[in-house]
Formats: sequence, C-alpha cells, structure tokens
Amino acid sequence: MRAGRLVSLLLILQSSGRITARELAERLEVSERTVLRDLEALSGAGVPVYAIRGPHGGFELLDTFERELPTLLGELGGRGRGRIRRVRVRLSPSALQVAVLIGRPEGWRPRPQAEPQPGREDWLEGSFRVDSYESAVRELLALGPGVEVLLPLELRATMADIGMRLVELHEAELGPDRPNGLRS
Repeated sequence: MRAGRLVSLLLILQSSGRITARELAERLEVSERTVLRDLEALSGAGVPVYAIRGPHGGFELLDTFERELPTLLGELGGRGRGRIRRVRVRLSPSALQVAVLIGRPEGWRPRPQAEPQPGREDWLEGSFRVDSYESAVRELLALGPGVEVLLPLELRATMADIGMRLVELHEAELGPDRPNGLRS
C-alpha cells in the first residue's frame, strides 16, 4: 500500500536524519527507484525533503520540519474498528488528481448515475474497496480535504472527528491573521 509506505518513509526520515536511497529501499523492502518516486511524492505534498550529493550524501528533512504524525487513529477509541468492504465517497477534482497520482484507492469505481450536489457539480461520486477501517482512513487522509465520505456513516463521523482535530491543532498556530478561506 503506497499511502502506508509514504507514512513509513516519513517516519524513517524523521527518526534517522540523513539516509541513502539504498538504505531506505532496504528498510521499506522496495527498489531504489520506488523510494525516489515516493520521495518525490512526499516533496510534492509539501514535506520538505532534500537531497545531499556526494560520498556522505542522502536524503533528509529540513530542520524546520518538526511535526510528528498525529496519532489520530489511536485517539479515536474503538469506534468503527473492523472490516468494511466498500466506501462510498464524493471526490473533488483535486482529490481525484491526487488519487490518480498515488494510485490509491485501488478499485475506484465512479457511480454513473449519481446526482450532482449543488455547489459541487464537478465532484465525482464513486466507491472503492478496502481491507480494513484503518486502511480506509489512511487512504482518505492521503487524498486531502477534497473528500466527502458518504458511506459507511461511522467512517464519515470518524473523518469529521479527524478534521475537527486538525482544525484545533492549526487554529492555535494561525491566530487572528488567518488566510482567506479558513473558517473562524
């Protein structure tokens, strides 16, 4: 699962400092080429990864990147844990582009006769297959804010909880000088 590997890659970079593509490939059990594609995807998502050339080179995060991955799944308690078979969502055009870029979720099927929502006429409704509740949450988070979970309702509530926690986390940092478009 690529989303899980990207999270693992970020955790390795946070804990290891500078590390070569070969070492990353060995730890993640993938090819060096896959590691380079994953590093590019992280960088494209705003994670400040940079390369250092030479005999003692490798990849590392900028010193200013100190964020730890939130343990949102662990904080949600036991609600909704277990197996779900399909998730129905509505995706914005930008979330659809991310899905195509990362190749997730697998098994995406657009819903051909879905009625457009007012104000979201360009969003696409569909479903995808998942192995577990946790994997569904990870895959949806990887797509960014342009995802609306329609079914199952427990997953919709979990994603709303995660969104509220993210808002609370960042509201304190933004203060009164918020950029336009952020709620007050």
